Amino acid sequence: MKHSARWLLVLLAGLCLAWSEPADAQGAPKAQGAGTVKALRDTPVGAAEQGGEGDAFKAERDRAALPRDFVQQPPLIPHTVRGYDITVNFNKCMDCHAWSRARETGATKVSLTHFRDRDGKELPNVSPRRYFCMQCHVPQTQARPLVENTFRPAAGLK
Repeated sequence: MKHSARWLLVLLAGLCLAWSEPADAQGAPKAQGAGTVKALRDTPVGAAEQGGEGDAFKAERDRAALPRDFVQQPPLIPHTVRGYDITVNFNKCMDCHAWSRARETGATKVSLTHFRDRDGKELPNVSPRRYFCMQCHVPQTQARPLVENTFRPAAGLK
């Protein structure tokens, strides 16, 4: 089948799907089951943020870090990160964790490993591949487990 014919079939399939969806008064497709979206913990999405079922997800505020469970585990974040902006031009985490600010703020310094590129070359600033902190570091929470967990730390880490 030629490329233009495939393109036409994809377009027609998309139109069929759009016509089969319910629409609101302005003709825009309605979300299926709007208002009934559930999280994996069977709480309405956003309920924790709106004060509903407060024990479903509770962000911890400034406390001692939890011990690591495996070698090379990125440390968990021991405080809330609500409202932390991390963009290409600004990283809120560096307000406290930068080497120049860590002593003053009492925060843990960014690891030296974050100042190396993929070839091991030292960089003057945090490596672009390590700049977005929450790719690896996550906030600690008091949340019910989604599934049963039988994980136990390695014996060598005790």
